[in-house]
Amino acid sequence: MQIDPNGKTVQGLTTFLAFVALNVVYLVTCLPIVTIGAATSALYEVTIRYADDESGRPLKDYFPAFGRNFRRASLASLVLLVPVILMAYSVVFWWANPSVLGGIAAVVAALAAVYLFIAWMYAMALVAWFDAALKQTLKNALLLPGAESARTFGIILIPLALVVITLLFPPFGFIVLTVGFSVGAYATAFLFRSVFARHVA
Repeated sequence: MQIDPNGKTVQGLTTFLAFVALNVVYLVTCLPIVTIGAATSALYEVTIRYADDESGRPLKDYFPAFGRNFRRASLASLVLLVPVILMAYSVVFWWANPSVLGGIAAVVAALAAVYLFIAWMYAMALVAWFDAALKQTLKNALLLPGAESARTFGIILIPLALVVITLLFPPFGFIVLTVGFSVGAYATAFLFRSVFARHVA
């Protein structure tokens, strides 16, 4: 019996293992916390490129992308994720105050947190794909969720589904830790490519 290294089965297994390794590398580079932006931007860069007719080498290209995007992605994360954390804290604070005003404030803060988190996802993808100034990147990231509501729904639905499934079925968390982030980013890569194609002059 002879195994064809170029066969679909072998190629499929090789790709799967590459995404497992990419997932692990992504999680490790997120551990310092302050590197989450650079890590996510690098993950988006390699998966968006791979979504283009499977071009590029996701695992091998990850660290060059991480270094290249580090400064802009870190600054964009600082601008967008800090308000997300503050809004999340506001939700907890107002929810602890059982009143009509507190309930309204909690809902408003929750919506703001979700919108800013989506804007952060867009910002990381924009840093990954465009060499633009930070101000322009942030502006586009804040405008695109509203301008591309249907695709934005798909972009946020993927990570949301992973979280919900894990909460309902905790063993699924192993899959998330093994390949969930890399495959999730690959799935959203097609949506990001579609959004960017519609807005590039």
